[in-house]
Amino acid sequence: MKKQFNNFIEVERMLQFLDIQEVTTKRQKKNGTREFKLPIKDQHAKPIYVASFASGYVRRTKAGGYCPSWQLNKRIDTDPEYFKSYEWKNGEQVWDGKYRKFTCKGCKLIPDEQDRLTYLISYCLKNYYIGYANKLSNGEFIPKWKHEYKLKEDNLTQDKYNEAYNNGYEAGGNNAMAENCTPEVKVIVNGHRYNVI
Repeated sequence: MKKQFNNFIEVERMLQFLDIQEVTTKRQKKNGTREFKLPIKDQHAKPIYVASFASGYVRRTKAGGYCPSWQLNKRIDTDPEYFKSYEWKNGEQVWDGKYRKFTCKGCKLIPDEQDRLTYLISYCLKNYYIGYANKLSNGEFIPKWKHEYKLKEDNLTQDKYNEAYNNGYEAGGNNAMAENCTPEVKVIVNGHRYNVI
């Protein structure tokens, strides 16, 4: 793995820069685990916790729900395993002389602590800081397309309003669209209503 930071001082400085707080307990520290709390929240408005384990794993922790933690390590193909294939003959299983191949994916472990923390910082930047950039302060997500559509719609509405207002003002108020879009101010003086343009 390519080292992005030269030493632990740079890693710690990056953690401070991103406002990532270390919340490691004494027991975790004794086991070689470091746990961190991110300054951003997930889609359920809960704080995000991540941890680096001495075993080589990097995990999201305290996620709640039915899966309270999961690995953030990169996935790799493991070596295939072979199992005997059986078939039923006369009420019992008999080996048919074949093998079944079983493959699965495992986690790429990161044995060096500095590399784990570097990977953890990169993962959090990409998936939480940048990935959650469209989130409002109340925890509600706004998809990028919806945000861009709303901006475009608001911009078009403002342009139409400005155009209608300017055309109505220049034409002396004869433009029907300008009459609908021009702000109207009414003043009542001694029981008489006056429209102010």
